[in-house]
Amino acid sequence: MATIAQNVQQVSERIAAACAAAQRRVEDLTLLAVSKTCSAQAIREAHANGLSRFGENYVQEALDKMSELADLRAKLQWHLIGPLQSNKTRVVAQSFDWVHSIDRIKVAERLDAARSSLSTPLQVCIQVNIGDEETKAGVSPADALALARSISKFSRLKLRGLMAIPPASDDRAQQRRYCAILRDLKDDLTAAGIALDTLSMGMSSDLEAAVAEGATIVRIGTAIFGPRAARFSKRIEEITR
Repeated sequence: MATIAQNVQQVSERIAAACAAAQRRVEDLTLLAVSKTCSAQAIREAHANGLSRFGENYVQEALDKMSELADLRAKLQWHLIGPLQSNKTRVVAQSFDWVHSIDRIKVAERLDAARSSLSTPLQVCIQVNIGDEETKAGVSPADALALARSISKFSRLKLRGLMAIPPASDDRAQQRRYCAILRDLKDDLTAAGIALDTLSMGMSSDLEAAVAEGATIVRIGTAIFGPRAARFSKRIEEITR
């Protein structure tokens, strides 16, 4: 089994190749390591191999890891990429650096109210359901502009861009088609006066398609930390030990 160090190197090479093919600069792309269900030690190892941005889906799990990694807090950037319930907004606003999954004004309002006026603004993205899938969260593309305009009014939130989880597909053309929907939507919002600089899209299976269509953040989990099922089993063993 490959080590995290080897995996980070392989992912970096994939990103570099994808950027070269798309005639883009590697410096314009951010690698977000999706660390949900993996241990704090795995995050520590990934950080030792050059990674500093980590994405989590589950608030309490993330808070536990933040506590274990408190000595690295100034060196790590924590991104919430999973669905956010209204009753979790206070702790998220106070503990995370980014939230990628806003799809309701109520959540945005609560995050803004809970973010300390002494803190830097919370960096946020609107999650868009580009595949119109019932099983996935996200605002419809048609409703994204109205939500973006509302979020832009909050002083403690900084709207950076859009996030999406495209329908699963092994077909590169289809992967690119869905990524292009999000890119075009970002262009539409920008034309409407909403300044955005972030497209959070692309995972282990489709990062090349996402880079080709303008992604600025790719969220990579499996290719760095290994298959989720194995990580989940290990996490459950750690919790119940």
